[in-house]
Amino acid sequence: MSRSLILAGRLDALGDSWLGTLEDWGDKGLKVALIAIVVITVVRKVSLKAGIGALIGLVLALGIYNSRNSLANIFEDEVNNPANTQPVVTVVVEEKTPGPGGVL
Repeated sequence: MSRSLILAGRLDALGDSWLGTLEDWGDKGLKVALIAIVVITVVRKVSLKAGIGALIGLVLALGIYNSRNSLANIFEDEVNNPANTQPVVTVVVEEKTPGPGGVL
């Protein structure tokens, strides 16, 4: 026996607002965690090279995270419509035989 419950008024949106709040905290928490990783890497290594590497990693991670929806749409389109994709370019390489004296 399954029961369903319909809430009226503001209680109906209560669960959605909690989920929205947790999602916002997750987005902000990821950025804070990545920045903390960069700072900790720079402090532990005391190296400009390590700091630059950690900063590049931060930029890449945030770039991929921020474009996750468009990347998901691209992959979904590739899976659902494989015939509509661009054709593959084929390059034919011919083998050259060495000339007299072994020189190409």
